[in-house]
This record gives sequence, C-alpha cells and structure tokens, in this order.
Amino acid sequence: MRSVEEKEVRLPLGIIVEKRKSKHPWADWNWRPVAVYVALNGRDNEANAELFDGPDFKQYRAGILFLELHHKDAEALRLNLMQDAPELYVVLREAEDGTELPWEPFLVTASPYEAQDFTDAGDDIIEKVAMPEVVAAFIQAFVEEHYVEQEFKKRRRDKLNVDDQKFGKTPIFETHTKH
Repeated sequence: MRSVEEKEVRLPLGIIVEKRKSKHPWADWNWRPVAVYVALNGRDNEANAELFDGPDFKQYRAGILFLELHHKDAEALRLNLMQDAPELYVVLREAEDGTELPWEPFLVTASPYEAQDFTDAGDDIIEKVAMPEVVAAFIQAFVEEHYVEQEFKKRRRDKLNVDDQKFGKTPIFETHTKH
C-alpha cells in the first residue's frame, strides 16, 4: 500500500466467492462474489480455500486482486462514496481449464463507470459487494487529495451562415431559377 498522495495507488483485496444451489434446470450452481477483505500481506496463501459450508451454499477465498485508484477516476470514486452504502464492484471471469473453481476474480474496482464497461460483453459475472470501512477511508483520503471540481461550461452554438457553400456543393435549399 502506498501513500494516497501519489497519482495512482493499489490496495490488495482478498475476494470471497459463493456457490449456491441453483433453481434453474440448466445450472447446478450459481456463482457470485459476496465480500472483500484487505489482504495485508498482498498475497493469499490459501487461495480457493473453503471458508463456510451451508446446506445449499459454500463460500471460498478465491484470491487477491489489487484495487487500483487513479487520479483521473476521482470523480467516479467520489460519486461512489456519496452513496448511503459505498460499494466495490467485483468481476469474475470464467476460469481456464485446470483451476479448482470455475470462476476466478478478474477485477475489483470502486468506479461505477469502470464496472459499467464490463457489463456490455455479458460473459462475466459483475456484482456489487459492501465496501469495508477501512477501504472507504483509504479511498476518501485519495479523493480528498485528487478531486478537482470542474466548472460547468455551457457550449455556445456556432453561428451558421446558410448562404455559405460547404464541401463544394450547392446548398439544397437554394432555389434554381434556370430551366
């Protein structure tokens, strides 16, 4: 973890995923991220370790991702922190062959704008999870350091001279008197 005074910082977060019995006839299980925690050492020695086992669900420690904050995202981060309950967005991607879990953590972000970009493809699982208070405090310090209020500037329309000939063509509204 670096000082928030830098223009880009990273915070290691552990991702917890859950598999729950599906009620759908074509799927046995539904997978989704359910929580994150600050990974102080920056690595996870027990990736894919089972944490909880219930009658119709299991939760796993799925690995570590870095929450990356960039100064250009300060507006989106500020917007997230202004919610009653700030959230993190976790993206799971289908795992390649040979992995223990069928879905693996791909991205964690605090920017709702960045999370929206991943919803377009439709192949990933994107879920909101609660933002731990320590992460919210870290992001708040980063936003306070880097957010700059942008003054709204209304654009003025260009004055259009309809008599001007554009692109080498005669305007379509010009009347032709020659027959």
